[in-house]
Amino acid sequence: MMEKDIFEQATVEQLVKGFIEDEQSYTCIFCGDVIEKGIIYPHNERLLEAQKYMEVHIQTQHQSPFHYFIQLNKKMTGLTEQQSHVMKAFYEGKTDQQIQQELAIGSASTIRQYRFALREKERQAKTFLAMMTLLKEQEENPVEYVPIHATATMVDERYHVTREEEEEVLRKLFPNGLEGQLVRFPKKQKQKVIVLRAITSMLDQTKRYTEQELNAAIAKYDPDYVTIRRYLIEYGFVDRENDGSAYWVKK
Repeated sequence: MMEKDIFEQATVEQLVKGFIEDEQSYTCIFCGDVIEKGIIYPHNERLLEAQKYMEVHIQTQHQSPFHYFIQLNKKMTGLTEQQSHVMKAFYEGKTDQQIQQELAIGSASTIRQYRFALREKERQAKTFLAMMTLLKEQEENPVEYVPIHATATMVDERYHVTREEEEEVLRKLFPNGLEGQLVRFPKKQKQKVIVLRAITSMLDQTKRYTEQELNAAIAKYDPDYVTIRRYLIEYGFVDRENDGSAYWVKK
């Protein structure tokens, strides 16, 4: 799962690189791994300084920033499935004719139209980003919204949650903090998303759970682990093998 707070704070330049740099370290935008500066890291019989090691991490774990972004859903990219396939082919350096043959869409001129449409999207995106920057500068008390997780399967008004709403719901439903029991699993959709996000944050982000292990992890918060496990999968927080042999936090 993409590190949402990191993603929200990242500039376009940082998103292109795939990491954020501060005085002490480099942080991967996609998984949150931190590479400390001032240390030499061994990799394949080579010694790499921190930034190069982060670049290798992104290449080996995420293939590239482009490949990570292109597999996100339409709500994150604004691209249709077909546009994503065409854009990926552009990135891979394929000719218009190769793309038309591989994807079996229209003609070579159709692919040229895709190139034009993507440039239009780029122009519109620049204008929109500039407008949003000016808008934020104008707002005295901007409302802070909770970032939507990148693997969300259904994005609608239930995800429009402010930080204030989230804190209020968590105080009410987790009176003893996130380490304590859930008072009840809510029926309201917004509250459901808030609780599922909180439970996901308490799971081991790198672990592949068996069904029994995941049940036990959820049961610490609510004995109805079957319902919560189902919603975690349905809302895109958790994924699993088809045979149910393993579960993991989606990234």
